[in-house]
Amino acid sequence: MAWDVQRADRIARPGAVTGSILRSMAKTVFLGAGSTVFTRNLLSDILGYKELADSEIVLHDIDAERLVTSELVARRVCEAFNAPAKISATTDRRAALDGADYAINMIQVGGYEPCTVTDFEVPKRFGLRQTIADTLGIGGIMRGLRTIPVLLSMCADMEELCPDVWFLNYSNPMAMNCRAVNRASKVRTVGLCHSVQGTAFELSLDLGINYGEINYLAAGINHMAFYLRFERDGEDLYPRLRALADSGQIPEDNRVRYEMLRRLGYFVTESSEHFAEYVPWFIKRDRPDLIGQFNIPLDEYPRRCVAQIEDWEAERKRLEDGPALRVGPSGEYAATIIRSIETGRPRTIYGNVANVGLIDDLPSGCTVEVPCLVDGNGVQPTQIGALPPQLAALIRTNVNVQELTVEAALTGRVQHVYHAAMLDPHTAAELDIDQIYELVDELLVAHGDWIPELS
Repeated sequence: MAWDVQRADRIARPGAVTGSILRSMAKTVFLGAGSTVFTRNLLSDILGYKELADSEIVLHDIDAERLVTSELVARRVCEAFNAPAKISATTDRRAALDGADYAINMIQVGGYEPCTVTDFEVPKRFGLRQTIADTLGIGGIMRGLRTIPVLLSMCADMEELCPDVWFLNYSNPMAMNCRAVNRASKVRTVGLCHSVQGTAFELSLDLGINYGEINYLAAGINHMAFYLRFERDGEDLYPRLRALADSGQIPEDNRVRYEMLRRLGYFVTESSEHFAEYVPWFIKRDRPDLIGQFNIPLDEYPRRCVAQIEDWEAERKRLEDGPALRVGPSGEYAATIIRSIETGRPRTIYGNVANVGLIDDLPSGCTVEVPCLVDGNGVQPTQIGALPPQLAALIRTNVNVQELTVEAALTGRVQHVYHAAMLDPHTAAELDIDQIYELVDELLVAHGDWIPELS
């Protein structure tokens, strides 16, 4: 995707450290580096900055075969930039983390099989259909339950081996994961996603405006943040977006979000296929017409997984042996954060952080997505104040599920899994209480040891 992450607002706090104050070579660890394409993209971002070209990069994964490919690709990225980075790979997590300055997490616990398949197929037997199932909903709850324990194990290693590390998390369910880490660990954590800048780029295309001319302010939670301002040269672009929504001349795959713009007055930052399963209005067993009306791609994530698995061998061969790798900025924020902390050069990114006086009408301590200033002092979130009341109210319906899932993961109490599922907007709209309990029981049995025993 071609949005330009370099145009982030340049805001410096009075007294902020600026200029080049580069330390000795920074050590960055990629956790889940077997995600080869994502590893390539993030590494291209890092080595694309001359200040970071001599970084120490350690790739870690539990899949030794994929790790071999990722290491080969990483070395080719170094060659493409003529960068003197030090590259190594290991299946030993503790060895990887020892002395790390930055740890970038992109793991998926359980993978497509057996866990993602389970997240989709068991609910289907109850008539509960999903699109992505990685952030909220019954699929998001299960993903949180199996991911949080692994993240906390990582954080325990980091507290011992690299207590000053910055933990940059890309794994979903983002809000649940970051909330659990913030509650149970002292590790400095920022959750990163491309939805804010990515959606802004998409809207620039819808409006026929150069992305570099757009300024915006967004806030909320991951995958349910809203643009509070969306402007060009002081011009409010919301009237043009609303006119586009009313005209019906909108992208076919974005009908849900434009409908929500009409209803709520603000545009949400995550895709229509995601948003459709965070609310109770679009996916209904007794209204199959809604699926066509809003062009909702049921079972979208499994289809993507199957395609990636089928294409992996060809992709691996292309990455390992093909022509020169195409390298360039990906639009992700990890490298921007590392560069700003290392050099002191201030930049603004959107990060997922604990709500400590940031958004007044969301629960204290929940994970919120807000603009953050990054410089030599670290990552400093921006105070937003109160959201429009309709946005805060909708967001709280999702925060409730996140908080109860985290509570279940941290306390081991299965009752909170039922509570989370009961309060999930989409699940509650489709199933009665007895069905919800039965569904949770079947999912926990089907996941087996992937989810720690609950009582």
